[in-house]
Amino acid sequence: MTSDVLTDGGKCKVLIDGEWTLPEVGRSGEVTNSSTGQVIATVPFCTEAEVDRAVRAADAAAAGWAEVPAVQRARVLFRYVELLERHVDDLAALVSRENGKTLPESQACVRRGIEMVEFAAGAPSLLVGESLDNLARGVDCSTERYPLGVCVGITPFNFPAMVPLWMFPLAVVAGNTFVLKPSEQVPLSAMRVVELACEAGLPPGVLSLVHGDKTCVDALLTHPLVKAISFVGSTPVAEYIYRTGTAHGKRVQAAGGAKNHIFVMPDADLGNSASALNGAAFGCAGERCMAGPHVLAIGGVGDELVERVTAGAGKMTVGPTDRPGRVDMGPLISRQHLERVRGHIETGVAEGAELTLDGRKVSVPQAPGGYYLGPTVFDRVRPDMAIAREEVFGPVLTVMRIDTLAEGLELLKRCPYGNGAVIYTRDGGAAREFRRRANAGMIGVNVGVPAPMAWFPFTGWNRSFFGDLHIQAREGLHFYTRQKMTMTRWFESEAVKTGSWSL
Repeated sequence: MTSDVLTDGGKCKVLIDGEWTLPEVGRSGEVTNSSTGQVIATVPFCTEAEVDRAVRAADAAAAGWAEVPAVQRARVLFRYVELLERHVDDLAALVSRENGKTLPESQACVRRGIEMVEFAAGAPSLLVGESLDNLARGVDCSTERYPLGVCVGITPFNFPAMVPLWMFPLAVVAGNTFVLKPSEQVPLSAMRVVELACEAGLPPGVLSLVHGDKTCVDALLTHPLVKAISFVGSTPVAEYIYRTGTAHGKRVQAAGGAKNHIFVMPDADLGNSASALNGAAFGCAGERCMAGPHVLAIGGVGDELVERVTAGAGKMTVGPTDRPGRVDMGPLISRQHLERVRGHIETGVAEGAELTLDGRKVSVPQAPGGYYLGPTVFDRVRPDMAIAREEVFGPVLTVMRIDTLAEGLELLKRCPYGNGAVIYTRDGGAAREFRRRANAGMIGVNVGVPAPMAWFPFTGWNRSFFGDLHIQAREGLHFYTRQKMTMTRWFESEAVKTGSWSL
């Protein structure tokens, strides 16, 4: 990290009106290396006064930035893509260090973010309006998209570089200004991507960054100059963000948690299915809202499927991600979250589920202070069990045995969440029935993690999303803009009647 965004003592700065400064606040938190547990930075918790200063600077810059032609705003993003590509490895290493993802996972996180910037750079085409001449006799009609003003992003710990890139590039290329509040657990990656965006040419005030906890968030949610709020996190917080933001007149998109179901049909290729299940459940240590933690084994596939999944998961190497060496899964984000996930495992055992692989037994002697938990597999889970209903957000896979696809679809229908649902099958009819009836917004057919790329919206349903317009793609652009309709009528002039023109 450069000295511009961190002090020599490792204190995180804020970016307001183009200047990185250390705010004078009384409270702060610690940023740890998840692989070792060591403190690597200190993050200030901004007060209402600091938030007000950031928002007012963004508001002051909004009118001028909105008048910059869309083509010129897009050119800034083209330069930004080039800078991000140049720094992919450094950014990935930073994500691994503060979050605990493996290096390949961190690289994928950064590249998915870059894809969103590439999409946003197409703004001159995406912002084109609609028109119809002679809608009525002598009447023409057109629509144009205009920016909202000051927009806010509140982002989670699990994808510290990618999720901010889901938000602010699309917002600023549409002509808005933006204030980012990254997770206080992993602020370093977000600070670096913001620093690079400024290096690409964003003027002072167009992009700002503040740190903090609930006090900072509430100040953003209620500030009268903020027009729109984007959020990714847990469902309880997403609902709070949505209710508070909309109550104060803001436009809000709030993506929450999930309990994604994976259906394995009797005709599925069990070798490929088991391998994909391990990736879906244990990739990123299970800390993602598109993970595949809950499996419905249909018909007689349960025994072989559980045997294959357990064997594959048992071979995964768990260890530190902040140094060279092969690691299949890194640590969880914090000691507190580690204990929370261990508590879910203990609950599953107490409820009578069959524990075929116990991740609590994992040992990482080379990094004893890290937040490690190995892959965990439960079999013969029942619908009434807490581990079948609640989002664990860790490397825990639960397997429920059922008889038919219809039974599974009814179980999914009762799930309060609605991010993703997946089916493994060779049967086109079953796949079509699943695609049409599954109670989720993102569907995978023989795809374990159906998370859309930048060109398609992240379409969570039910209590996995609060709002109307989703993140990513054209829907995301529509969230950050509003339409204006112009109806025009010109009465016939004497010059048109006579064919004579005078200057």
